[in-house]
Amino acid sequence: MGQTEVIDQATLDDSITAWALAARGGDPDAVEQFVRALHRDVLRYVAHLCADPQAVDDLAQDTFLRALGSLHRFEGRSSARSWLLSIARRAVIDRYRYAGARPRLSDVPDWQLAIELAQPRDLPGFDDGIALLDLLAGLPDERREAFVLTQLLGLPYAEAAEVSDCPVGTVRSRVARARATLMDLLAEAEEPLPRAEHAALVAA
Repeated sequence: MGQTEVIDQATLDDSITAWALAARGGDPDAVEQFVRALHRDVLRYVAHLCADPQAVDDLAQDTFLRALGSLHRFEGRSSARSWLLSIARRAVIDRYRYAGARPRLSDVPDWQLAIELAQPRDLPGFDDGIALLDLLAGLPDERREAFVLTQLLGLPYAEAAEVSDCPVGTVRSRVARARATLMDLLAEAEEPLPRAEHAALVAA
């Protein structure tokens, strides 16, 4: 992420936090701005965490209902975006607890489709022919979450640590390892087929 993008994101986060504080005071326009600004991020995040793509919209709605009901407690000590994503995380966890099952992200066949529908198409650093989601699927769950929060959703490392409930250094380590793994997977995907395999495919 370039310096201009970082500044723009910081400015946007300041605006979102201001809308949240205004919404807390009962401003209906601020409520609408707050929800509209973060709806996409919430969809992408719960799609990453959720085992059921059919439940993504319901979880996003639940997240905003919880947030709007808790706005009176929001004091702006952290950005409204990280505060809301923390609520989204709890909403997903509560759903699993209610269902009597623990989240098993590594065994989810359809989470890729759900997040694919909500993510940007122009992620830099990846060839058009390589699906980022296929590469992300190769990451351990915690590294994938750290990568999604910081690299796809653009959260600062400190705020990603708040959302993930772990130290900042742990998030940095997970992202670094995720990047290294993704680069290795990308390199493998771009390697030409061995001559014998290529000949077999052509013959087929």
